[in-house]
Amino acid sequence: MTSSELWTRATADRYDTEESETSSAAFLEPTLAFLADLAGDGRALEFAIGTGRVGVPLRERGVPVAGIELSEHMAAVLRRKIDEETLPVTIGDMATTVVPGDFTLVYVVYNTITNLLTQDEQVECFRNAARHLAPGGRFVIELGVPPLRFLPPGQVAVPFDVSERHLGFDTFDLVEQILVSHHFTRDGDDDRYRRDASRHRYAWPAELDLMARLAGLELERRVADWSGEPFTENSAKHISVWRKPSR
Repeated sequence: MTSSELWTRATADRYDTEESETSSAAFLEPTLAFLADLAGDGRALEFAIGTGRVGVPLRERGVPVAGIELSEHMAAVLRRKIDEETLPVTIGDMATTVVPGDFTLVYVVYNTITNLLTQDEQVECFRNAARHLAPGGRFVIELGVPPLRFLPPGQVAVPFDVSERHLGFDTFDLVEQILVSHHFTRDGDDDRYRRDASRHRYAWPAELDLMARLAGLELERRVADWSGEPFTENSAKHISVWRKPSR
């Protein structure tokens, strides 16, 4: 068991509703095209596959997909959409859990590597990806760039969403590289808000590159989004691709 916080049944049951916008076909098309191109004719493995927001449509696109998921509740929601034979899921953590076979693609999307709350576990996640990759295979991570440039001296919080039904902001522990995402969500039509919070360990692109080197992987490219826009100093996130050298 890693330091990742487990998703509860209640959170899993409402996840797809809360992520309906990021689960739409239009939103996911660049993501699926990017991943399918890297998978080629091989198999793909998604770390922390969750409810299958990406894995299920990628499988429907024709890519053989398997998943690893820590939360049985999240996996149960996925299983309502697709059967085990079509998309097998192993319950376990993404730093140490091993599934059979080699893959041409291993991927972690939507900032999920930050669920591992220590640097050691994040390093092990890279090693686990390399363990599963066939020679020449790729490891892909989608991750936000820590928004620390928005923190003036003495400030510890950065808002990331201010909308009618949701208020979200991150607070930062700059010594331990831990951020806490705070969510205030209005579920109904009254003035009540549900409060949730989750902890994450943020990491810079250069730090991830060093983790990749420790795992025997080489940086192949880094772009700002799934459409392939150039990554710059102003990019809010990055899609990074590391390659396992061919023997």
